[in-house]
Amino acid sequence: MTILNETYTLSNGVEIPKLGLGTWFIDDDKAADAVRAAAEIGYRNVDTAQAYGNERGVGEGVRTGTVPREQLFVSTKLAAEIKDYDEAVASIDESLKKLGLEYIDLMLIHSPQPWDDFRGGDYAEGNRAAWRALEEAHRAGKIRSIGVSNFQQQDLDNLLQGATVVPHVNQLLVHAGNTPSDLLHYCETKGILVEAYSPIAHGAILENAEVKAMAERYGVSVPQLCIRYTLQLATVSLPKTANPDHMRANAQVDFEISSSDMDALRRLRDVDYGKHTVFPVYSGK
Repeated sequence: MTILNETYTLSNGVEIPKLGLGTWFIDDDKAADAVRAAAEIGYRNVDTAQAYGNERGVGEGVRTGTVPREQLFVSTKLAAEIKDYDEAVASIDESLKKLGLEYIDLMLIHSPQPWDDFRGGDYAEGNRAAWRALEEAHRAGKIRSIGVSNFQQQDLDNLLQGATVVPHVNQLLVHAGNTPSDLLHYCETKGILVEAYSPIAHGAILENAEVKAMAERYGVSVPQLCIRYTLQLATVSLPKTANPDHMRANAQVDFEISSSDMDALRRLRDVDYGKHTVFPVYSGK
């Protein structure tokens, strides 16, 4: 599982592990066990958010595991509803308190719009205000790197109008069947590393016949193929699970997808998320 030892280097020189543990849908009282198990397996990258309601548990897992804090990369996200400087300042400190950590390795604005108006109104000014709070926390050493999530090119352009720091990261929905190639390219030109959340399409890709057949040819599972795909797109891959067996399997991706198969996966359009379309990021907006 050599992938667990591999890193990217952000534009500010901070190293981030290529494979991380997503914790969405892991309850707060189960998050510590999941984080400790992941660290024992070899994971060094853990992703949470204020909206997940499990920062306390994630922090406990970081603090009480056998891996020293400085060897772990911990990310969280400013709630999407916060579009105000003072609220953002208070919320950053609240995350540090809930996590019980002296610093956060990466903090993101979770969405350019509040969830109840996802891809809706213009929140450019509010995002710049929240970004200013993140920049100040970054300068103060509370956060080692800062970024955004779910930001389209116009959202990034708006943010950059008043920014003193170009986002180090943009965390996006990226998976076989949903590859935002233009946005990936744009982020690359700006030196913004993309993190791929839901690399297994929140489970929606598991029954895709084309993907299943390709995985069989490589002798791997569909999740392993999908995780490898996002890694070969030069993104951080963030599969989410609380199951240690799945954590181990997700890290067994030391194989190479051919260029022709990468092209086929890029062209794939499969975004039927079924019951999960109740969540804004899967709604097709």
